[in-house]
Amino acid sequence: MQKTLPLAAMLFVLLTLSGCAHEKPDELPNIIVILADDLGYGDVAFLNPDSKIPTPNLNRMAGEGLSFTNAHAPASVCTPSRYSMLTGRYPWRSRLKQGVLWIWDRPLIQQHEFTIGEMLQEQGYHTACIGKWHLGWDWPTTDGQPATLDNEGRNVDYARPIMNGPVSTGFDYYFGDDVPSFPPHAFIENERLTVMPSAWNENGPGAPGAMAPGWTYEALLPALSEKAEDYIRERVSTGSGQPFFLFFSMNAPHTPIAPSAEFIGKSGAGRYGDFVVQVDHSVGRILKLLREQGIDENTLVLFSSDNGAVPFDGTNYTGRFGSIYDYGHNPNGKLRGVKSDAWEGGHREPFIAWWPGRIRPGTSGALVSQTDLMATFAELTNFGLPDTVAADSYSMLTLLLGKDDRAKRGSLIKQSGNGILSIQQGKWKLIMSSGSGGSWSKPKGTLPVADTSGETVAWKNVQLYNLEDDLSEQHNVAEQNPEITADLAVLLAEQISKGRSTDGPILRNDGPETWKQVEWMNVLK
Repeated sequence: MQKTLPLAAMLFVLLTLSGCAHEKPDELPNIIVILADDLGYGDVAFLNPDSKIPTPNLNRMAGEGLSFTNAHAPASVCTPSRYSMLTGRYPWRSRLKQGVLWIWDRPLIQQHEFTIGEMLQEQGYHTACIGKWHLGWDWPTTDGQPATLDNEGRNVDYARPIMNGPVSTGFDYYFGDDVPSFPPHAFIENERLTVMPSAWNENGPGAPGAMAPGWTYEALLPALSEKAEDYIRERVSTGSGQPFFLFFSMNAPHTPIAPSAEFIGKSGAGRYGDFVVQVDHSVGRILKLLREQGIDENTLVLFSSDNGAVPFDGTNYTGRFGSIYDYGHNPNGKLRGVKSDAWEGGHREPFIAWWPGRIRPGTSGALVSQTDLMATFAELTNFGLPDTVAADSYSMLTLLLGKDDRAKRGSLIKQSGNGILSIQQGKWKLIMSSGSGGSWSKPKGTLPVADTSGETVAWKNVQLYNLEDDLSEQHNVAEQNPEITADLAVLLAEQISKGRSTDGPILRNDGPETWKQVEWMNVLK
């Protein structure tokens, strides 16, 4: 545990007094979560027959495991998705109501918040995060003043530990680059840089700032993949029998789009497609290693992405918006929207669960979210979650093990890049805006208004879709279905105000209630 002793003791008392004491099963499985960065639903061939990108390893993983077709990232941008996955709490309940953490921002996960890593540490796991973090740190400075965009972090003291990152949030070990396009352009191991950044990134790719000498983005994914493989080998070689949890948080295919030389030209979708091929290759190496080490049948592996793709082709590490379409490839498939949008292309993701001998091959259309990982791992390891944590997490374990084909989750709320919320229940999805809610199209937030009688709500400038008949979200049927629209809006408002969507006592959301939904919540009252 990385918590202080008083908090650890308090958690123990809480678990005991609340009747949530837990017993570990005789043999705990290893758990690996592989999270791609900005990979779209249409990038993987098994979900999109029209994909111009070969993904043989992900295809094989899906064929040997369980693939979900109605799985979602908690948000359509990076930071909130990662926060939600690690805490089991919807991201908009945090202080971050829209967007992502920016360069030099302080940690989003607060010290009192309980995470997947801490839960599994309590269950005896060794835990590691390798790759992108993007959840904030406390950066030490030479003058005691905060590092800022204006000063480009020139006052950061890289000789001192960088505090309140992964090893303070439930991970015994961390190795990664924080955020690929943010300074410092260097590797961090636990709480220190592996090499002092004596160079300066002046003209990109990435933001200006301190950089390790010889730093190249083409070497980033290979280094992270090798470190993840080394971690698995090291855990097996200890011979301790201690289970491990590895969060392999890839930097790809996010910008800077930088496939290694051996992958260039391996797809029909430019450098972006080549980078996805490299992602697929890295996943294949992990699965192959598990078999070689003889631990595949005792290791649950989950693969997904933190949000949808941006249609860049990767020219000069990015490319113009929409350039990937010139190759006849849509990284989000037939879904409407892109990264940051409230539409399905922003958050509906590939999601594969692989566990030889335990998970039967197949496909599921059950509604699931990455927010559900915490409750799932709690049930898997017989951990009794207190009713004050994981407020929006529902266990998927019976789905994974084939004991049930119905999701425990009845509805799901998702957050767009600019803070618009949408809610899905059954075949219906309501977006509380007329725009995408994304940062690319810069839509204006709009609200439903009460009519003059005050008895009904005239639903203007919102979107209601029947995803069963209209997965591409081409037909807004809000005005034709006012009761369904109103019912979903009320459900959304209730789940906001209760501080949770699971059963339990009312909880508080963090920060001011600055959601774009607050005004229409007042209308409903």
